[in-house]
Amino acid sequence: MSSRDNILQRIRTELQKAPAPEQPPVPEVWPRVNPSSEQLVEQFTTALEQVDGEVIRCGSMDEARRKVTELAEQLDAKPVGAVDCPACRDLLSDFPADRVAWTRDGWDPKQMAQLPAGLVAAELLLADTGTCVVVNDTAEQRLMCYLPPVCLVVAQVDRLVEHMPAAWEEIARRTAEPQQRGEFVFITGPSRTADIEKILILGVHGPRRLLVILVG
Repeated sequence: MSSRDNILQRIRTELQKAPAPEQPPVPEVWPRVNPSSEQLVEQFTTALEQVDGEVIRCGSMDEARRKVTELAEQLDAKPVGAVDCPACRDLLSDFPADRVAWTRDGWDPKQMAQLPAGLVAAELLLADTGTCVVVNDTAEQRLMCYLPPVCLVVAQVDRLVEHMPAAWEEIARRTAEPQQRGEFVFITGPSRTADIEKILILGVHGPRRLLVILVG
């Protein structure tokens, strides 16, 4: 064994005797203050309205069904496009079958773009930015977030969290599921751009109107 090997071996031996160094604490970039449910609703609503989004507050699913029926009439949304999931099925349960176009595999994006409105369900809502976190298992579900000119998002109040760090545990758990497909889409207000002469235009790259139906 060479002198070099002897020195390295002695270093390894001493290192094994030394206690493992303590890991430094993870810095808390966004401290949690644990606001009440109503405070989260107020914060989410304010943040979303600042980017031209809208919140429709409903005390129950029955009220939400009435609101979405009225909204569909106002928008002349015949039919309403919708992601085929339990939350959207529940919200549109009073709609006649010919008034709803449910997502299907292989749906032509040009046909989806002709829908006057599309309904998706949010898994989480980030109160600090007014962001809706939507899980999409298929490309068609993802396109429902973008192609219709009006995007409707349904979510329960208990899906509200303070900010991204408070949502991360749930997101990490979902992404670690072996059967999880697709992707997460974060929606913060309608599509906005000011590329041309710094003039703000809505709806260029996606929906020009976003309405969140907040239930509970």
